[in-house]
Amino acid sequence: MPGDSSSSSSAFSLSASSSSSSSSPQTHSTLSRIRNIAQHIMAPVSTTNFPASTVPQAPEDPLFGLMAAYRADQSKDKVDLGIGAYRDDNAKPWVLPVVKKADEILRNDPELNHEYAPIAGIVSFTSKANELMLGADSPAIREKRTTSVQTISGTGAVHLGALFLAKFYKGNRTVYISNPTWANHNQIFGNVGLPIAQYPYFSKQTKGLDFEGMKAAISAAPDRSIILLHACAHNPTGVDPTQEQWKEIAALLRQKNHFPFFDCAYQGFASGNLARDAWAVRYFIEQGFELLIAQSFAKNFGLYGERA
Repeated sequence: MPGDSSSSSSAFSLSASSSSSSSSPQTHSTLSRIRNIAQHIMAPVSTTNFPASTVPQAPEDPLFGLMAAYRADQSKDKVDLGIGAYRDDNAKPWVLPVVKKADEILRNDPELNHEYAPIAGIVSFTSKANELMLGADSPAIREKRTTSVQTISGTGAVHLGALFLAKFYKGNRTVYISNPTWANHNQIFGNVGLPIAQYPYFSKQTKGLDFEGMKAAISAAPDRSIILLHACAHNPTGVDPTQEQWKEIAALLRQKNHFPFFDCAYQGFASGNLARDAWAVRYFIEQGFELLIAQSFAKNFGLYGERA
């Protein structure tokens, strides 16, 4: 393997006498394999079909940039208010005791395996998620007017709902989202080709809900528009309509024949009561609305990495 020790690169070469009568078929086979490997290693790099001019560098996510700045900061008084994770006094995600117990039950279950789940997900999981959202005694469940599909957490649920609407919804395809809203909403609906508009939500003057502005925008939207609503613990403001305001919102959507799409990522976090935080969704169903719900257990079970 000759080479220049001053060079920053290296290569190797092989030579063998083709006229050597003493070389065996096994030797020829070995040399042939080594030559093939050498040719593969030294082959020129092919031109990519996806140059930077076609696939530009995506902008840095501001939240993850904030996390990096937080980790680099040496201050003892720093507080992480970035990505939502329920943490202990040592800034570690806190695992709920009930989650630890469930995890132990699963690990000790001799019947547990890693078989493929059905296309729509694990039925024992989706059915219980449905009951948690709508109530175990929900007439909609009893009358088999609901269907549930397991997705990759809340982001996957919103995406699947958006894709379903993009493919099959025959009303006005514009999606009305609150201003402000979870940043991913814009990208998710935009990526499936649905136009996006905003309705006022947070009043900087009152530090509360801009209810009149919200109603005016929903009323002005073309009939049969898609209205994205936060079921509880609005992200990022934390401001929610009262039950009476939800009733007015429902009446307005009914009047305009709009289609409601609820994003429910924080059930239980707003009031501490799972049923109370699902009140808006259950009321809309009680009023006869056909709707979509994106549900996540990343926050209320602390299952951030499991994408439940």
